[in-house]
Amino acid sequence: MLPSSFAFFLSSVLLCCSAFNPIKGKSGGYGPIFEEQPQNTLFPEGSEEQLTLSCRARAIPPANYSWNLNGTEISLSANSSYRLVGGNLAISNPSQSKHTGTYQCVASNPRGTVLSNEASLRFGYLHEFPPEERDTVKITEGWGVMLPCNPPQHYPGLSYRWLLNEFPVFLPTDSRRFVSQVTGNLYIASTDAQDEGGYSCLTTSHIAFTTKSVYSSFTQLSVTPEAEPRLYAPSIKVRFPAETYTLSRQAVTLECFAFGNPVPHIRWRKVDTSQPPQWFASDPILHIESVSFDDDGTYECEAENSKGRDTYQGRIIVQAQPEWLQIISDTEAKIGSDHRWNCAASGKPRPTIRWLRNGKQLKSQGRIEVSNGQLKITNLDQEDSGMYQCVAGNKHGTIYTSAELMVQAMAPDFRLSPVKPLIPAARGGEIMINCNPRAAPTPVIVWSKGTELLRNSSRITVTANGTLILKNLSRTDEGNYTCFAENLMGKSNSTGILSVREATRITLAPSGSDINEGESVTMQCHASHDPTMDLTFTWELDGMQLNFEKEEEHYQKVSGDESVGDLHIINTKLRHAGKYTCTAQTVVDRASASAFLLVRGPPGPPGGVVARSAKETSIQLSWSRGFDNHNPISRYTVEVKEPEKEEWKTARTDPATVEGNAESTSVVGLTPWTDYIFRVVASNILGAGEPSVPSATIRTREAAPIVAPSGLNGGGGAPNELTITWKPLERQYQHGDGFGYTIAFKRTSDEYWQTVKILGAQSRHFVYRNESIAAYTPFNVMIKAFNQKGEGPYSLETIVYSAEEEPSVSPSDVKATVLSSTEIKVEWKAVSTVTGVLLGYEIRYWKVGDKEGAADRVRSESLDTAAKVNGLKPNTLYHVTVRAYNRAGTGPSSPIANVTTTKSRMYNKTSSR
Repeated sequence: MLPSSFAFFLSSVLLCCSAFNPIKGKSGGYGPIFEEQPQNTLFPEGSEEQLTLSCRARAIPPANYSWNLNGTEISLSANSSYRLVGGNLAISNPSQSKHTGTYQCVASNPRGTVLSNEASLRFGYLHEFPPEERDTVKITEGWGVMLPCNPPQHYPGLSYRWLLNEFPVFLPTDSRRFVSQVTGNLYIASTDAQDEGGYSCLTTSHIAFTTKSVYSSFTQLSVTPEAEPRLYAPSIKVRFPAETYTLSRQAVTLECFAFGNPVPHIRWRKVDTSQPPQWFASDPILHIESVSFDDDGTYECEAENSKGRDTYQGRIIVQAQPEWLQIISDTEAKIGSDHRWNCAASGKPRPTIRWLRNGKQLKSQGRIEVSNGQLKITNLDQEDSGMYQCVAGNKHGTIYTSAELMVQAMAPDFRLSPVKPLIPAARGGEIMINCNPRAAPTPVIVWSKGTELLRNSSRITVTANGTLILKNLSRTDEGNYTCFAENLMGKSNSTGILSVREATRITLAPSGSDINEGESVTMQCHASHDPTMDLTFTWELDGMQLNFEKEEEHYQKVSGDESVGDLHIINTKLRHAGKYTCTAQTVVDRASASAFLLVRGPPGPPGGVVARSAKETSIQLSWSRGFDNHNPISRYTVEVKEPEKEEWKTARTDPATVEGNAESTSVVGLTPWTDYIFRVVASNILGAGEPSVPSATIRTREAAPIVAPSGLNGGGGAPNELTITWKPLERQYQHGDGFGYTIAFKRTSDEYWQTVKILGAQSRHFVYRNESIAAYTPFNVMIKAFNQKGEGPYSLETIVYSAEEEPSVSPSDVKATVLSSTEIKVEWKAVSTVTGVLLGYEIRYWKVGDKEGAADRVRSESLDTAAKVNGLKPNTLYHVTVRAYNRAGTGPSSPIANVTTTKSRMYNKTSSR
């Protein structure tokens, strides 16, 4: 039963609105939501197939459908070519004259009406070329020519190719011949006699799943020959539009082609950029697959040959269809309240925004205000319920976003959100009791304790939204609290019981600790609480709650007594330092206490490492101090590496030990003309810290080489030549640009040296040729390296011999002895003299009747004067000769020796099977 004072209060508040006619809102169901909408359609003209435009909406109750053509509702009478199949529109015997236009599906149910996207229906066609013969085109050799295609009527665009003399011989295109895909015309930059012939334009149309091609009658091209065709500068004949409009993310193609002799070279660039224009394409076609707004601008085509150049400019203007930035969503609103919807769309040109309610356009009048992308309805009425659409459009398209507005009117109802039946609270604390019934319009709310109406005071507050706040609670505040709610639709109430419990208190707070990294510590936290309630402990570090599962290797809760919530920190890291807060809480209150943990450890990484003032073997390095992590920095270590290498090495510094108060040092012992990066590591009594971020790369100055090349050797080559070889010096020993080698050489018997300079770090041999050089003459040779800063030291002297001569004498007393049916032994006397180093002997053998040029060869790799030859054929006569050989080649053949292999034995054949 309501307190009498409360009943009087409500009657006074509601007196002004007693004429209100209570109408309940629609319950259940929802308005149409499109799941499938019609799409732009291109249909082949003359096709007898049925055409269907799709439309399907989800709705409860199910939606009814109708269609508009060019804004007018389509009649679906029995004799009409239109009929509905579900929500789809089926068109029988579609024709261009009757059915071309813009279609829109309309879906309705008792909740409201929505319009689909607009979809165009167009018909594609390609007519035949006229049958009349085309005139002959005459041209002088060397001049350019254009053969027009003059395509027949068509929709949409076509692709073009040209036939040469007959079908299906297609004319290839190249830098001299170009077929415009805009007009279909054929352009030849500079004609020659081979261009004579008949030409036919072939056009192809792609509509839906059909392809159709037609070709024109042939045009004869006659080329008058010229002994010396005239040369002339380019003249651009195929020009793209001065302004080409395209949509973002679509493809765009520009065409440019020129006449000229020689054939002009075509290239493109964008000229209105902040950077100097760069040529980026060399083709008659500039194609951008997916245009962005960055591609907007002026483009230049240049045609150039040896006689001159021609240019043409045009602009690509990138625009965009509308796209939603903000859409509307279904909304429930209370009767009598105000409602605001906002929608926003991007696009170029900027889209215009309009609003629809149940398919009808809204304008500002009365309670409705339409402004740009905002719709505002004040003092909502039941009639404002329905389907709303925000429509954004520009010349490139129109988009729709839909939502349902449900205006509700109902008496207060606590069934979904009653006052909590039992409301525990802590003594001395504060409690908020919510009162939030479903109601429309917003109800008047008052509270009572028992039969006492509650009013605002220093301890009691009833907020504007009906929440009751009680402060500084005591046992006397326990009891029944009732929320009364009433509006013009009715009234209701809900009661809860407030129970005041003992407050939670921290009895042993955590204390601050100071430890070294890697040590462990326990932070204590004990609390007292109301024994009828459960107590839980949580811990935070610098305001962030600890995740015990993620950090179980470092954080552990000490289990045991419910009133104990100690935190054990194991193997502490520097990141574990900070402010720890222990919170003991029950369902009614909480208590917290904090303490700081100081963790000492190795220093943090130094910052701002800068390498500068590079010299040949040293640089100056500076840095800024990092965190010392509560222990003074004792020293710094500098590490160095070359950029392409992985391993860091400790660098030499001057002074050798870098004290902890330093912020710079000299790094010494570096290699000239070498790229380096550096990092710095700080240390204290607890160890070395993390290294700094590496410095930028710095290169030491150039210096003269200090190392001589190794592997000096040589020999061989052609007669009258001295060949000298060596191992190139690696980059680390070159010390500068302009690197090369100085070679000094002289005959061993001469007094004076000759020198020659060889450029290039990778050079590895030198050949000195002189007709006076005798075969196998010893030379003294030295080598040193040089660069633009100076020369290095010479290597030790090495003896290198000039090229040898082939042996001039042949072995004598050659004998061949049969060993078996497949093997012989060849013996000879050694040659007496050889200019150079004798490497061995070569045995040549061939069957009688064969040519010596086809002889098989066996080389010995020693100076032995006998060798075995196997793999011969049984019972066969062989010729055998022997030659001496060295690095220069093979000497003359010895006199021929003959030998006949024995017959193979039958039992050998049998056993071999």
